[in-house]
Amino acid sequence: MRQLSALDAQFLNFETDTNVANIGGLAILETSLSREAILARLKDRLAGTPQLRQRLAPVPLGLDHPYWADDAALDLDYHVRELALPSPGDDRRLGEQVARLHERRLDRGRPLWEMYLIHGLAQGRSAIYTKLHHAAADGLTGARVLAAVMDPAPAPVTYDPETAPDLLHMLARSARHAAANPVHLLKFLAEVAPALDQLPIVSRLPAAGWLARLVRPGSLPDLPDFAAPHTPLNGAVSAHRSYAFVELPLEEIKRIKDARGVKVNDVVLALSASALRRWLLAHEALPDVPLVAGVPFSLRGRDGERLANQVTLMMIRLPTHVADATERLRLVAEAMRQIKDRFDLVSASWLRELSESVPAPLNALADRAAFEVVGRTIPPVNVIVSNVPGPQFPLYIAGVRLLAHHPVSVVTDVSGAVNITVFSYDGRLGIGVTACGRLVPDVWAYADYLREALDELTICQGRGTAPEAHSP
Repeated sequence: MRQLSALDAQFLNFETDTNVANIGGLAILETSLSREAILARLKDRLAGTPQLRQRLAPVPLGLDHPYWADDAALDLDYHVRELALPSPGDDRRLGEQVARLHERRLDRGRPLWEMYLIHGLAQGRSAIYTKLHHAAADGLTGARVLAAVMDPAPAPVTYDPETAPDLLHMLARSARHAAANPVHLLKFLAEVAPALDQLPIVSRLPAAGWLARLVRPGSLPDLPDFAAPHTPLNGAVSAHRSYAFVELPLEEIKRIKDARGVKVNDVVLALSASALRRWLLAHEALPDVPLVAGVPFSLRGRDGERLANQVTLMMIRLPTHVADATERLRLVAEAMRQIKDRFDLVSASWLRELSESVPAPLNALADRAAFEVVGRTIPPVNVIVSNVPGPQFPLYIAGVRLLAHHPVSVVTDVSGAVNITVFSYDGRLGIGVTACGRLVPDVWAYADYLREALDELTICQGRGTAPEAHSP
């Protein structure tokens, strides 16, 4: 009997026809694969993957957050679908198809996932696009769901089907949770005070920096202003999505990392900053101040191995206003060191404690109202950039090799019209760029800009420093 956390429920609460909370992945396979093979794998592995077999069980009158319960009428034929790309089956056609599938909301009366086997890719390849609701999984658990169809078979798992609790049990738990709300609020206030100047929205308040410096230990570094500048990436997103993907060699990124004394994630953020700079220059909309990116941090290992969402969101300034590629990388690495110092010394659970402090009956209304107000007035970030580690060895599905895996993620009025998410696999970085189809119709430009950004840093590494290799 597993209940959604307040953070999980937020992904249900803010969802509208335009702000859709689907996450997913695009797996590129070496050859064709049959739908029957996928269905057989899923039937064998449902026991170890509750996200695939459980649906929402709401509490009457919305008095508490919903529960997860096994779906006695689970229909894998509904969840696993099959289609073919029109000729020539190139990457752009595949990206367009994934965008159309990703923008559709999931049926909340069923387990919150769908899987599509896609035929007709060039060079005889096939693909599997899988989407899940963010209420059921974060980036790491989403990758584990994909692993449910991978070879080799995991260790056998047995389980007892979970049913929703009866009404009296629900009401009793709701009362206990309501009594605990003030406790979560006090924990939030105590834990978050030293970090007020790094939280989305709150950092914009005039007294936030002063109060944070007053109460935090002297060892915590001051942080710069996190006001997100206005760009074409911010505004009300449409119901339509655009999607592009690209692969970059991990070995080359590691060479740059080693030469500059930084982290792989620093290089990923610097490449993202370069791509964003090029796109904004092409649209004559580059601000003369840094963009602000939301960077999800996993709490797994800190808070145990619970299912669903175990993340917090930190902010970082992306130096898109700087023309020199090596200087952009240096500034990103410096900003990340500051954030990590805070992450180590200040509680990272502030988002969960804040979510749990609001009574569940008010949570949905508060989430929707706050989301709408923030989206229309002071978006906290310009873009989301995320990096999910994956296995560095080949994987197979029913004997067919997985060539690449590209994440597909969320864009909203609050988080910005572009989401750049990276998944490392078998010596490559699979990058997925999810965007609002109206605000960013030219999403494939990001694939080109990311390649050019890596070339630029590689050239800079060879000669120490250099100006931009290319400006649109």
